[in-house]
Amino acid sequence: MALESVLIAGGGMAGFAAAGELRMRGFEGRLTIVDPEGLPYDRPPLSKDYLRGSRSGTDILLAGEAWYAERNIEVVTGTAVELRADSPALVLADGRELAADKVVLATGAAPRRLGIPGGTLDSVHHLRNRADADRLRSALHDGVRLVILGAGLIGAETASTAVGLGAQVTLIDPVDPPLVPAVGTALAHRLHRMHAERGIRVITGIPAAITADRTGHHIELLEGETVDADVVLVGIGIVPETSLAASAGLDLDDGILVDDHQLTSHPNIYAVGDSARTRLPDGTLLRRAEHWEHARNSGTTAAAALLGQELPVHGAPWFWSDRHGVHVEGVGSMAGPGSIVDRVMDGIPVAGFRLDGDGYLAGCAAVDGGLTVRAARRIINRRIRVDPVQLADPAVELRKLAR
Repeated sequence: MALESVLIAGGGMAGFAAAGELRMRGFEGRLTIVDPEGLPYDRPPLSKDYLRGSRSGTDILLAGEAWYAERNIEVVTGTAVELRADSPALVLADGRELAADKVVLATGAAPRRLGIPGGTLDSVHHLRNRADADRLRSALHDGVRLVILGAGLIGAETASTAVGLGAQVTLIDPVDPPLVPAVGTALAHRLHRMHAERGIRVITGIPAAITADRTGHHIELLEGETVDADVVLVGIGIVPETSLAASAGLDLDDGILVDDHQLTSHPNIYAVGDSARTRLPDGTLLRRAEHWEHARNSGTTAAAALLGQELPVHGAPWFWSDRHGVHVEGVGSMAGPGSIVDRVMDGIPVAGFRLDGDGYLAGCAAVDGGLTVRAARRIINRRIRVDPVQLADPAVELRKLAR
C-alpha cells in the first residue's frame, strides 16, 4: 500500500529533518508537523545568542513560513496527549484528532529535575525551550547573582553568556572537571579553568536542598556550604519525552526503543531524536544520543525508511559547543577502552584523540580545531590506522593522515 500521509509529533530538529527529507526524497502525500510551539526552531542558540539577545525568535527558526508553504507541509500548533498506534492517530489537548498512514515521534526531551528539597520550586529555572530562555533572560541583569547547578554543555554555555551580561555567576558541579567522557581529561581541565579566568566562581559540590525567601535562594551543599543566589538555573541533563509512546504501549527503556530504521515496536510508528534509543537485533541497547546532528540524522533515516529507500550512512557522531569565545568540537567517542593522545601547543592542550585497543582512531575533540575534527572524522570512518606520535605532533596536519 502506497504511503499517502505522514504525521510528525514534534517540531525540533529531528521532526523538521524528517519532514524536509521526505519531500526531498520525492514524497508527495500529506505531511503534517504538530508542535506546541508552532514553527520549528533551533535550540542550541537558546543558551548563547538567543539568551544574549543578539538573535531573535525569528532568527532561530529552522525555516520561515514560505519554506513550509513551498513544500506543502502543514504545521499545526497543538499539544498531542495521546497516540493511537493502530489507526494511527494523534489526539490533541483541545480534542482534535489527526490521522495518517504513519506517525513519527519527535517528542524530544525535558529537563532533568533535581530530586532534592526545593528542587521543583517554581522560581528555579531550566533551559530547554524558547519560553525558558525568555524567562531566564528577563531575570539576568548587571550584578544579579546567578547560580548554575551543573557544569556540562548547557551549564557552561549559559555561564559564559550570563557573565557577559554582567551577572555574578557561580557554577556548581559534583565532578572536577566535567566533560571528561566527551573531550578527554586534558581538554576538560582547560575548558573548566576558563570559568574562573573570567570571574566565575566554580564550586565542586553536590546540592542537598534549595530554599527561597525574600532575600533570594539558598543552595545547601552536602559538603556543608550554603550558596546564596538571586536566580538559580538547573542544568543536569535531560530525560526523554515518552508519554505519547507509553500511551500507545510502545517498548520503552530510557527512551522509545527503535531499530536501525527508527521503527518502534509498532509497525505504524517511528521515533527520532532525543527520545529515541536504538535496540540492536541481538537486544543490545545503545545509549541515547542527545546532540543536534543525531537529531537531524535520525530524522533523515526515518524519512528514507518510510519510503522504503536505502538508508543514509552517517558516520561517526559529531557535536559542538561554544563558551568564553572558543569553539569546541568532538567526533566519535572519547570514552571507552584504549589510550588517549593529547596534542599540545605552547603548553596548552588543543586536541585529544582516543585510540581503541587495535590502534584505530575512535574519538577526537578539539578547541578551535574544526579542520582537525573533520579530518579525524574521515580517519574514523575510513578505519585508517594512525601513528600516535603524529597525532601528538601539532606540526602534523591531520588531513594528511586522512588520505
